[in-house]
Amino acid sequence: MLLRRRLWLAVVVAGFLFLILTSQVLQKRCFLLIYLVQSNGGVSPTRKDPVVEPTVPLAETTPVLERTPNPPSAEETDTIKEPLDDSQYLRLCSCFDSCISEPGGSIWFDKRYDPKQQPILQETKNNFDRDSLRWWLGLQRSGNDQNLEKVMTKMFQVISPPTENIAPLRSRCRRCAVVGNSGNLWNSGYGKRIDAYDFVIRMNKAVTRGFENDVGHRTTHHFLYPESAVDVEEGVSLVLLPFKLKDLEWLTSALSTGEVNMTYMRVKERVKADKDKVLVVNPVFFKYVHDNWTEHNGRYPSTGMLAIIFALHICDQVSVFGFGADKQGNWHHYWEKNLYAGAFRKTGVHNADVENDVIRQLNKEGKIALYL
Repeated sequence: MLLRRRLWLAVVVAGFLFLILTSQVLQKRCFLLIYLVQSNGGVSPTRKDPVVEPTVPLAETTPVLERTPNPPSAEETDTIKEPLDDSQYLRLCSCFDSCISEPGGSIWFDKRYDPKQQPILQETKNNFDRDSLRWWLGLQRSGNDQNLEKVMTKMFQVISPPTENIAPLRSRCRRCAVVGNSGNLWNSGYGKRIDAYDFVIRMNKAVTRGFENDVGHRTTHHFLYPESAVDVEEGVSLVLLPFKLKDLEWLTSALSTGEVNMTYMRVKERVKADKDKVLVVNPVFFKYVHDNWTEHNGRYPSTGMLAIIFALHICDQVSVFGFGADKQGNWHHYWEKNLYAGAFRKTGVHNADVENDVIRQLNKEGKIALYL
């Protein structure tokens, strides 16, 4: 009896030890399998990793023109974006999203934009060519026997030669607002937005006092010509648009002797401006805008068109305010009470519709931000 009990106890203990040993072997094999799977980068065939959609920051609230969802026609194929190659990822400026002068973003833009243009007249080393100068000299004949070189020599004895580097730099992002005089600025509330830009470009008789909420109060560059001349505040660059040789003579006189008081009409004899900050648009630049941008529509480009293309060459990003008709289709200045003045469209010199189309296409191509 005692022998049976001892034998039964031995069997139970042996069975218990066998179970423990079997459990340990299975556990080791399981750990080994997991280790091999992980070390080989494997994943469980039943596991599904979550897909994270990239988030895009919301753009600044901007009135954007409607895009046509239909496929482009044969005439519109030059607006298709070109793919960027590896060399073009090296940015020309420090702007986060884009730099105007970077090639490859738009075939339409690249066909028209010439980065070699010199928008500002220099004392020496200007990119003059005979055809462009001949065309420019014929825009508004001055009726005198002066030549360009002599007039320029006298002019640069009064104003300082330009020294600022306008080429894009990887260390900066120059943001510019070109502010037109359209009545669509009335009650726009764009004033603070406009004043926040690095450069604020205005033109002709632009009025800010009393309209600050809609047009802002800052000005860094004021485009004008003798017949539209106004005094320019201290620290602001007077930018002369010379439509004729006489305009260069007027600038020299208006900042010194005051002897020139007549072009094709009576003009201001003197103008207040900082002589060290005066800039003159290169006459060749007029022909470039006429050829490449307005494509010979109109006799020559308007002040506004020249100012926008000028900005494309000195700025990294450009926003445009106050161009085109108001919401009722009227063409007038925001400070005018006569909504039907429309002088711009009645001159017959500029083609307002073509210029408006160019501005809208620049917005569509992502080269400007157009505020309407």
